[in-house]
Amino acid sequence: MTDNQQSSCCSCNGDDRHSDNLVSEVIPLAIITAIYILALIFNNWLKLAVWGWGEYVVLIPLYLLTGWEILVSAGKNIWRGQIFDETFLMSLATLCAIAINEVPEAVAVMLFYRIGEGFQEFSVQRSRRSIKSLLAVRPDTANLLINGEIKTMSPQLVNVGSSIVVKAGEKIPLDGEIISGTSQIDTSPLTGESLPRAVKPGEIVLAGTINQTGLLTIKVTKPFNESSISKILELVESAQSRKAKTEKFITTFARYYTPIVVSLAIAIALIPPLVNLGSFQEWFSRALILLVISCPCGLVISIPLGYFGGVGGAAQQGILVKGSTFLDDLAAVKTVIFDKTGTLTAGVFEVTKIVPHHHFTEAELIEIAAKIESLSNHPLAQAIREYYGDSPTETLIEDYQEIPGCGVKGKLQNRTVIAGGDRLLHLEKIDHPLCDVGGTVIHLAVDYRYAGYILISDKVRPDSVAAIEALKKQGVQKIVMLTGDNQTVADRLAKTLNIDEYYAELMPEDKVKQLEKLLSPDHRKVAFVGDGINDAPAIARADVGIAMGGMGSDAAIETADVVIMTDSPSYVSRAIAIGRKTRRIVWQNIGLAMGIKGFFIILGIFGLASIWSAVFADVGVALLAILNATRIFGKPVN
Repeated sequence: MTDNQQSSCCSCNGDDRHSDNLVSEVIPLAIITAIYILALIFNNWLKLAVWGWGEYVVLIPLYLLTGWEILVSAGKNIWRGQIFDETFLMSLATLCAIAINEVPEAVAVMLFYRIGEGFQEFSVQRSRRSIKSLLAVRPDTANLLINGEIKTMSPQLVNVGSSIVVKAGEKIPLDGEIISGTSQIDTSPLTGESLPRAVKPGEIVLAGTINQTGLLTIKVTKPFNESSISKILELVESAQSRKAKTEKFITTFARYYTPIVVSLAIAIALIPPLVNLGSFQEWFSRALILLVISCPCGLVISIPLGYFGGVGGAAQQGILVKGSTFLDDLAAVKTVIFDKTGTLTAGVFEVTKIVPHHHFTEAELIEIAAKIESLSNHPLAQAIREYYGDSPTETLIEDYQEIPGCGVKGKLQNRTVIAGGDRLLHLEKIDHPLCDVGGTVIHLAVDYRYAGYILISDKVRPDSVAAIEALKKQGVQKIVMLTGDNQTVADRLAKTLNIDEYYAELMPEDKVKQLEKLLSPDHRKVAFVGDGINDAPAIARADVGIAMGGMGSDAAIETADVVIMTDSPSYVSRAIAIGRKTRRIVWQNIGLAMGIKGFFIILGIFGLASIWSAVFADVGVALLAILNATRIFGKPVN
């Protein structure tokens, strides 16, 4: 079963059942293995004459226990007309081994096959789960205003044109237009924009955003099933269903390998006796031995073990890969798309520059700003207070006003202080030398005279620059940044990080559209890296969705194919390096298995190989594959 075949909308209970099923398979398999080993020791060391029938009594049940599902699967496939697959060859080879009294070999072949399947099952058991966190963002209730009274009901039951009331701290349940009230709206669930947006009557607000401060009355403009949050849910579901299903190599290989081997065995059993090159019994025995030798156990186990090593090695380094398919996809990544806020930046604001004017000093400017902003809970005000350090709350502020979307105004020690954006300075008709500073800025004026400005920036993660450099050294052809922030902020960050392309002021559906433009029809995969609920649709739509799991939203983590358990974007290049190394190891294992298998097939044709030598070689291949796969563990892969 591939990861993509597993439903991305399965429940958590489904995950629990899946884990229970795995445990229920591992324990019996371990018991069977122990009994099998003891039986071989009993047979080979003690050499008792009574072991003849005892061998069948002990080993045939073990064979059925390990191989029953494979036998049933082969039978069903034959009934459907799908004859030549690995289960058919496994069944035919082992039944032939029993027919020529090689029961231990038949059990060994089935046992090794099941162990390989167990490794593969374990490597993908933690695949996609339901996007329960995204569903949690969806508002559960709406406060419907009817004749001056409020009635709480489901948003699905509210009609277009109705009026709803949204209190401070509540989610906006439906898209609509503000009738009355002003507030600050947290739009990060939809846009990823870290700064709250000031809203006033006449402006449109979207479902899923959060009302932070004032009381709002909103006229509903869209039904719930057409609201922004519903569209995000639909985008996630449709994007995941559109992911290409990766067909495993062994299944494709078996389509050609199995009929060739079976045809070869039939030819060996029939042709030589017909041309008097030996007895039919001799060549029939060789044909049966050839089928046992040809059993793809070593090949089957070498592939999942390689991926298991990659998944385990990545987990050791704080990278959760939700299945072997995504290791292949990581190895083929040529374009990496980053969301900005929370991924390349920390989503935390800090003062980066203080520029005083006239007779003010930097210390005076930051002190005035911290005092006038002491009553505001705006993130920019908090950044200024944190930079100032000392508590400014003891200062008496008279005639304090907080002007939504503009700034604050008040009197400090009989001086009128204005702090805010360029728009506020124009409203107050204050002359100032710069309008567009090129970033998020707080201008200050004292007694209506311009005093300077404070530049505030979202903190760039410490290793963002190194992350971009590492990706370029790996041969990633294009690095793109998508953000809901404004053009100026995006441009400055793109230049700082040396990013190839960027797109600003994007809604979630815009991010998906930009991502789809960058998707390649060939094998050059596109990875998207994000952390927020708003990133979930793009994460799901990308060839490889990567979530920053340290502080990322649960929705992004549940949707992603790869989860970075720290907040370091440099781990993206590390994940790609692990994917590439894993791919090399897997192909090394395939080459090794096929080479040894081919060698023993040739020996078997000429009667120079026994079944046990072939099984022993197969076990040797499996052990070499295990040792080779463990190379992915240990020191970080760069």
